[in-house]
Amino acid sequence: MKPPRTASIALLATLATLSTLLVGGLSSTAAAAPTAAVCNKYCDARDPGLSPQDRIPVTATVSSRSIALHFDDADAMGWASIDNGGPNDRVWLDRSMDGGRTWASGSRLGDTAVPAGGRGWRTQMYNVDDWNTQGVGALRACGQPAGGAIACTPWARTTWNAGSRSTAAATALMMSFDRGTKLFGGNGWWTGANALTAIIDNIRISGMGSYTYAIADTYEKNLNAQGGQFRNEYLDDTGWWGLAWIAAYDLTGDRRYLDTARADADHMYANWNSTCGGGVRWSTNGNYKNAITNELFLQLTSALHNRIPGDTLYLERARNEWSWFQQSGMINGDRMINDGLNDSCANNGQPTWTYNQGVILGALTEFHKATGDSGLLTTARGLADASSVRLQTDGVLREPGESDSCTGDGPSFKGAYVRGLGTLNRQLSDRPYAAALTRWANSAYDRNRNALDQYGPHWTGGSTTTDYGCQQSVLDLLNAATG
Repeated sequence: MKPPRTASIALLATLATLSTLLVGGLSSTAAAAPTAAVCNKYCDARDPGLSPQDRIPVTATVSSRSIALHFDDADAMGWASIDNGGPNDRVWLDRSMDGGRTWASGSRLGDTAVPAGGRGWRTQMYNVDDWNTQGVGALRACGQPAGGAIACTPWARTTWNAGSRSTAAATALMMSFDRGTKLFGGNGWWTGANALTAIIDNIRISGMGSYTYAIADTYEKNLNAQGGQFRNEYLDDTGWWGLAWIAAYDLTGDRRYLDTARADADHMYANWNSTCGGGVRWSTNGNYKNAITNELFLQLTSALHNRIPGDTLYLERARNEWSWFQQSGMINGDRMINDGLNDSCANNGQPTWTYNQGVILGALTEFHKATGDSGLLTTARGLADASSVRLQTDGVLREPGESDSCTGDGPSFKGAYVRGLGTLNRQLSDRPYAAALTRWANSAYDRNRNALDQYGPHWTGGSTTTDYGCQQSVLDLLNAATG
């Protein structure tokens, strides 16, 4: 949960001035101009001697000097130290509000120098987060021997809002939530819908509600974007947003989210046509029928029926969708789902992307709740048995053609898969996929995670690159393995 803002904001300017005087008095050269002080439980520039604990998550070395980042997890503050050095060696903190991608250049927090006759020194304590501006932060410690090169530790943060695997991953994902656009990654659209859904699921599963604000912020900022009500020319984009607002409604009970999910489903239905005998087209600019759009439509219409008392309209649409989809030919002989249909309305043989295998599992589970038909769970289990084996490499889920990148659409696919698999797994009394989900989660946690709980694309280890697509997918995985 958020730390209480017990420090008086009226003291902020006074404390910032005092901090500058203290640092300047301890340094042999003038300190860099400070950034505006942040106040959460305490204000920036608190004495580390007042910390009830000292945890060192990351270190660095330069010219025999040891640079360390220290945390007071109880108060969500950190400080930096330099040791085994000499007079005029400098030490400071950098603070980032976007996961270490950027930080205030030249704003060395607590910049100070080892005094005459000393071999080491430390900064004052500074806040990791800025709750007054919804800033989800990270710190690193930096040092510079007198006249030498600069070295910095990796970025890290306290355990505040990061006390478990999944909440730590959620916090790292929120570092990519743009406080201006209210979208993940600055302008992520359908991928942003998936990231928001992963955050909502984490709130539900973990009980940590610190990031609930992202729901209303996203909604209010972007309701009138593109086609309005989170609709656009791509019907799969619309479906992802519709499901995000279903999740938001389930968590908050706010009717406006359900109304928007309904508008999204109606927009999709307006693009159902007779090409290939039915189905929702992928785009308003063509007649391509693909798997993901229609799987999303099945799940969204089923979900609406399950939440609207007395509904018959959305149930009928869900029935028609499943009747068409199961005979469309997109489910191949290996019980895997290819991308879509060709111009002759036959399976186009394109890759069996993980998200095509996963969304159908969540959709059939929701459709089962709408109809009570246990055969739908049998079908879903058969599909899950096939995909959970065929999509593994070295016992861990891997996207077909998985790259080393965390940007673009592909990194979000695995998250949608495990979200659907987790939904089905919770519905089945014997939890048949719990062991696989746990194994994949353990592998990602042990092999492809940095000090900031940011994850890369390969859950078996490898590339150290990260971005919100990879982070969303692993949060979906950790949610599924926990919930």
